Amino acid sequence: MNNKKKTSRFDDLIDAARSRQHRDKPQPTEDKPASLSKSTDPDYTRTTIYLPKQLHRQLKAAAASQERQMSDIMTELVEQWLLSKGKSQD
Repeated sequence: MNNKKKTSRFDDLIDAARSRQHRDKPQPTEDKPASLSKSTDPDYTRTTIYLPKQLHRQLKAAAASQERQMSDIMTELVEQWLLSKGKSQD
């Protein structure tokens, strides 16, 4: 005789969901030191600038195409501008 317990389709679904939860559970990883983002880095200051909408769109598209942050591009440009004016950086 067959000793296998008869199950409903809901039991099968529940078992499938439990196995999926177990499979998808993130595995423990090594503790890595958290890197500072610009918003939490004390060496950065948040500022606001106003750009014409078209210029902002162009900057955003250029930054995305180069996989860079807009703030990094702006920092580079401000540094270049200050150097051209003979101003020293702190």
